[in-house]
Amino acid sequence: MSDARLVSQSPDETRRLGQRLGAALRPGDVVLLAGELGAGKTVFVQGLARGLGFEGPVSSKSFVLLGEYAGRVKLYHADLYRLDTPEQAQDLALEEVCADGALAVEWPERAEYVLPQEHLWVQFQVTGENSRMLRLEARGERARDLLNSITQHLATRHRGV
Repeated sequence: MSDARLVSQSPDETRRLGQRLGAALRPGDVVLLAGELGAGKTVFVQGLARGLGFEGPVSSKSFVLLGEYAGRVKLYHADLYRLDTPEQAQDLALEEVCADGALAVEWPERAEYVLPQEHLWVQFQVTGENSRMLRLEARGERARDLLNSITQHLATRHRGV
């Protein structure tokens, strides 16, 4: 499987989807999160951090650009919304900074060419006041493993196992 579509009916459900993915993350993994303002990207990152064992607050990084959360694996959370040029993202040297942890990037389309080629792309689409459609696309073998881990878990849960 190289892509999947998931439906979330609430912020809590979006957070749980992120938590399930976070439980599978390991150093070097990259998750790119795209979608309009308020689509649920930061809520998803909150779940990623919980899945990695981080219990503290996780907030939007719009003004800080890069946050770090220490859990089972470090989670680096970048928000590129305020960047004016892809070169500014290149100056952040995200791959080097995040070599010892997993990386989640909001607004990756602002600097896509400077981000790792292998990643799990998550596109958020607002479908209602609280509902979202998440389209996940795996780019690379490890990203396919991550995608499979979340979709297999959901399939098992829906079968009542």
